[in-house]
Amino acid sequence: MKIIVIGSTGQLGTDLMRVLGQDHEVVGLTHKEIEVTCPHSCKVLKMHNPHIVINTAAYVKVDQCEVEPEKAFAVNAIGAKNVTEASMEVGATTVFISTDYVFNGLKGQPYTEEDTPNPLNTYGISKLAGEFFTKQNPKHYILRVASLFGVVGASGKGGNFVETMIAKAKKNEPISVVDDMWISPTYTKDAALIIKKVLELQLPYGIYHATNKGYCTWFQFADVIFKLTGINADLKPIKTDQLQIKAKRPLFSALKSIKLKEYGIKVRDWKHALRDYLIEKGHIKSASS
Repeated sequence: MKIIVIGSTGQLGTDLMRVLGQDHEVVGLTHKEIEVTCPHSCKVLKMHNPHIVINTAAYVKVDQCEVEPEKAFAVNAIGAKNVTEASMEVGATTVFISTDYVFNGLKGQPYTEEDTPNPLNTYGISKLAGEFFTKQNPKHYILRVASLFGVVGASGKGGNFVETMIAKAKKNEPISVVDDMWISPTYTKDAALIIKKVLELQLPYGIYHATNKGYCTWFQFADVIFKLTGINADLKPIKTDQLQIKAKRPLFSALKSIKLKEYGIKVRDWKHALRDYLIEKGHIKSASS
């Protein structure tokens, strides 16, 4: 298959390039090569004539989305519309990367593909709009991911949670992390492998949740990071309402997939994925080394 990855140098995009590139012809497009907010720029897809277009381009600064809603919608919604329309012109399948933030967190247990979205903030609303625009292509996959950590870090956020925690601890900074917000930590390499399987098995078009198995609070996530690395950190729990943040966040946005299981796609626990990530980044040594 010939696959285009839009946002190929981002946190997830990098792993998609690595994972898909092993068995397929993959073309990476960076922000310099395609501007998703511009319909004319999206015509570049015609040049490559791909079978599949994966759109990882996103404006992910959740609090900033409240201040700049126009920018959030330009990238996350109109960008998805432009990519979808350009994909349809060349007969390609559109893959849109969405988020756990399309949910309001009131369910109190992990959200599945069958749950109805109801976002709390501008970021989530803009991503849900992107999902709707993507559905205009009958040949579409919407892959929801959450709380990503990957080797290159998120350019829009300046790294990822794991690296931030380790950096703070090494500087002996006191660290306060919320213990009442539940998430599904997900290694981008694992998310990329799930996406690869969905595409290769040609699963029915629609929505799939592509996260690691299990869930925890951000505080528990930080605690496991320090236990695995052996770092002695000054870690304290706080409540979400103590944070000074502009955007409301769902208190329980963990995801799980009931559909992947139906098609025999197994996902591993987030703790095992985190250990592999820490080995890959050189924070800990593998058992065999």
